[in-house]
Amino acid sequence: MQEWANQLCENRQFGSKMTDSKYFTTTKKGEIFELKAELNSDKKEKKKEAVKKVIASMTVGKDVSALFPDVVNCMQTDNLELKKLVYLYLMNYAKSQPDMAIMAVNTFVKDCEDPNPLIRALAVRTMGCIRVDKITEYLCEPLRKCLKDEDPYVRKTAAVCVAKLHDINAQLVEDQGFLDTLKDLISDSNPMVVANAVAALSEIAESHPNSNLLDLNPQTINKLLTALNECTEWGQIFILDCLANYTPRDDRESQSICERVTPRLSHANSAVVLSAVKVLMKFMEMLPKDLDYYGTLLKKLAPPLVTLLSAEPELQYVALRNINLIVQRRPEILKHEMKVFFVKYNDPIYVKLEKLDIMIRLASQANIAQVLAELKEYATEVDVDFVRKAVRAIGRCAIKVEQSAERCVSTLLDLIQTKVNYVVQEAIVVIKDIFRKYPNKYESVIATLCENLDSLDEPEARAAMIWIVGEYAERIDNADELLESFLEGFHDESTQVQLQLLTAIVKLFLKKPTETQELVQQVLSLATQDSDNPDLRDRGYIYWRLLSTDPVAAKEVVLAEKPLISEETDLIEPTLLEELICHIGTLASVYHKPPSAFVEGSRGVQHKRLPGSAGSGESVESPDTGSAAGVSEAPPAVIPSQGDLLGDLLNLDLTPPTTTGPPPPPASSGMQMGAMDLLGGGLDSLLGGDLGGGPAMGTGFGAPPAALPASFNVPVSGGLDDLFDLGGGVGMPMGAFNPPKTVWLPAMKAKGLEISGTFVRRAGVIQMEMTLTNKAMSVMTDFAIQFNRNSFGLAPAGPLQVLTPLSPNQSIEAALPLSTVGPVMKMEPLNNLQVAVKNNIDVFYFSCQYPISMLFAEDGKMERQVFLATWKDIPNDNESQFQIKDCHLNSDAASNKLQGSNIFTIAKRTVEGQDMLYQSMKLTNGIWVLAELRVQAGNPNYTISLKCRAPEVSQCVFQNYEMVLKN
Repeated sequence: MQEWANQLCENRQFGSKMTDSKYFTTTKKGEIFELKAELNSDKKEKKKEAVKKVIASMTVGKDVSALFPDVVNCMQTDNLELKKLVYLYLMNYAKSQPDMAIMAVNTFVKDCEDPNPLIRALAVRTMGCIRVDKITEYLCEPLRKCLKDEDPYVRKTAAVCVAKLHDINAQLVEDQGFLDTLKDLISDSNPMVVANAVAALSEIAESHPNSNLLDLNPQTINKLLTALNECTEWGQIFILDCLANYTPRDDRESQSICERVTPRLSHANSAVVLSAVKVLMKFMEMLPKDLDYYGTLLKKLAPPLVTLLSAEPELQYVALRNINLIVQRRPEILKHEMKVFFVKYNDPIYVKLEKLDIMIRLASQANIAQVLAELKEYATEVDVDFVRKAVRAIGRCAIKVEQSAERCVSTLLDLIQTKVNYVVQEAIVVIKDIFRKYPNKYESVIATLCENLDSLDEPEARAAMIWIVGEYAERIDNADELLESFLEGFHDESTQVQLQLLTAIVKLFLKKPTETQELVQQVLSLATQDSDNPDLRDRGYIYWRLLSTDPVAAKEVVLAEKPLISEETDLIEPTLLEELICHIGTLASVYHKPPSAFVEGSRGVQHKRLPGSAGSGESVESPDTGSAAGVSEAPPAVIPSQGDLLGDLLNLDLTPPTTTGPPPPPASSGMQMGAMDLLGGGLDSLLGGDLGGGPAMGTGFGAPPAALPASFNVPVSGGLDDLFDLGGGVGMPMGAFNPPKTVWLPAMKAKGLEISGTFVRRAGVIQMEMTLTNKAMSVMTDFAIQFNRNSFGLAPAGPLQVLTPLSPNQSIEAALPLSTVGPVMKMEPLNNLQVAVKNNIDVFYFSCQYPISMLFAEDGKMERQVFLATWKDIPNDNESQFQIKDCHLNSDAASNKLQGSNIFTIAKRTVEGQDMLYQSMKLTNGIWVLAELRVQAGNPNYTISLKCRAPEVSQCVFQNYEMVLKN
């Protein structure tokens, strides 16, 4: 529609003196017959009027395809305006009438040799827009001629046509050698031809990331830089984006390119400016910081960025989002430009919030006075959300710039004196963070805070105030009265406040035991007997047991010194920041997400890195862990092939999954039952005791009881009489190896949420044990978890149970029971698991690898005769052999250790001083793996041969052997 409108506007240049609006007003019936007659008229003017009427009808959505043969007959004309109109009609209806469109091919071919360059270009452009395979074949010869045409206008049009043709039929373009011709056009004398050739090659390269079409070298770069000064603004953008993909050989070449790109910073088009900034930001990585030119370049980058902020609000927002990235990478560029980020009264809220964020990033000792005065002003605005952000910003400044902390606290106290309810509450939350950063420094303000106790009605503010009272109880004379006032409505408080109140009263008791004994008994009773919140009950029982058994230990635990909070919790993770800097001026820089997170479809997305740090970090999207050589595809029934994983993960429904098993029995509210349930399991696991295979935190995390066997010591029949049988029973073998927790999701990547975890298998139940830590400054709630499709169908067997809000700097343990009945898709590596975790802030993605022994079933012990028959039956091609080095266990110790991970020894024999263990294991999806482990006395290197009908699992099984035997 847009193209038709453009063409109609263009037609006005060819002598349309009168207005064309009349063509859109007719409502006559029987119009098609009249138009047919007019199109076949002998008079040229009448013909042209008829075609205009046809185009107008087409534009407003009428079906005029019946006139196709008559319109095509009008192509045989010298009138350029009429020819354009006919071509426009053809582009629209060729797809629905491919057989009729063939009629026009001869005219196209003829027009490609017309003396008028405008007609030649028009013909080749129209042919490129007609997406019909039959016509594509006829396009090749005219296109080849047009690519070498003497007129630059025709060549630049033909260059774009190659990209269109590649989109329709890539193989044809490659076979006809058009890509090589396109590469030659980069050396063209006309800058617009160069720009269009670069644009076409870039477009084709995007859909074929590994093709290396734009083989950039210093000679090519020189030609592009020469063309840069003379082509149109969009041509300049294409060339600059192409330059950004080049990596200079050394700092001298980098400086030379920067010098020639710098003039683009003063361009009137903001897109050109941002593309130039992208090139300079990338090439600056290669310049030594002590170079004079480096300092000059930093100074030159500031003015164009500042100028962008005088545009309309929408452009300002895009500029601010890009500046936010630039400031995180190189704050020195704009360190003297703080004033331009001061908020104007008529700025839209989205611009105000973005400016506020950048102000905090640029805050330093030199400008903090200015910033605080400005923030104090914002705190008196009428927009509640903006005021809250401004008050939070004052706290962030205090934490970031230590020298300003006192001034920030003073400013916050002034704001508290205004008695504006939401300002007071936000200030108290912020002061709590300041106390955490600078302990024993600003406690003199506590009295002022206590005066505002009655006005607090928001959970976060109440929890912050309670924390302050509990933390500094020894300095507050009436701390017990203050906390008692909160206790009156204990059951009406939010979970966050209840947990904070429980901890605060226990702290108070440890500091003033004689005066507060009744108070602590009251809160422990409320938390354990009258509450149905498992987190609150758990914490209450732990405090109760600690206080009743070892008050000294209780003091060490509850009053332990807290770590200082970090300065910046909302910085973008460094590798992501590098990638986003390479995408300045695109949607990625506005969303602050890599293109792979929101670009769907068949086109490959390349992950870009800055040159100075290229290769320093692993790609987050596809960790290359390597797999066994010669691995063949598994049968599709077992593991389907891998598809668009990221697309799957982004489209996950993050509503809590329904539990398929029976619900856990309701916990008794009675004291004794609670002690059994929570202290028996929860505390023992906290102190590292062996639970005999129960879930880590009892029923609180919804592990389906149906999955637990009735007894852990049921003997296996038929095994005891066998001389070689080493396994007397199933269940939870002693010494099962569980990997230690590792950080899966760093706080830097998840707006302050850190998740570390491991996988365990206890009594046949697979669990994902996690520690969730809130390193941000706001409370996190509404947690949910979902897995992407994976090789063995791992899926949550119930919702992620985080029943209390996760306060700043708080950690919480969660155990998620897993089932193996989820959707299946082959992953690379096979044991890779892609996870999405949602909370009230955002959805975050990470991947982790589970040890394959989590999937080894307890009934994986094969009968000896079956083992022999199966070993012979599996083809020798499916056998893989590995070396386990530096292992100092004897064969019996190795066997016992492996049995803990459900790897069962069927038989053992000794040949020439070498022990040979024959072992079996069964995966949850029914795949059997057979192993022969050779252990030579005195030799620390073992040899293991693995046989399996799905040989791709062998690599994971070997890695598991290595992990279990060496730990």
